[in-house]
Amino acid sequence: MAVVGLNHVNFQGPKARLDALRDFYCDVLGLAEGPRPPFRMFGYWLYAGGQPIVHLYETEPGDDRRLDIRGTFDHIAFSCVNADEVEARLAALGISHRVASPPGTQIKQIFLHDPAGTLVELQFGDR
Repeated sequence: MAVVGLNHVNFQGPKARLDALRDFYCDVLGLAEGPRPPFRMFGYWLYAGGQPIVHLYETEPGDDRRLDIRGTFDHIAFSCVNADEVEARLAALGISHRVASPPGTQIKQIFLHDPAGTLVELQFGDR
């Protein structure tokens, strides 16, 4: 078996949190809500480039996830285009973010947090 890429990320939580995450990933980052199989639990699939890359899935009743544990997870990163437009959108929406660039590269990174507190990296340029 050989991994050839990352297929999707999955976030779980109560419906109100899923709605906030859907709004953030669609309205702020430009993903689009799309088709999702008829799973037993409520959720959304959010698409980029025709692929469902963010899955939002409602937790079972009584499944209260702890939000204060990160373990080794640090952030998710999306390949992006139009850095100037994204920065302007974030500024217009009053969304706090920071810009960075790995040493010796032409890559631009924008870091921000989603409504659940997940660190999100938007990466512009080739690796």
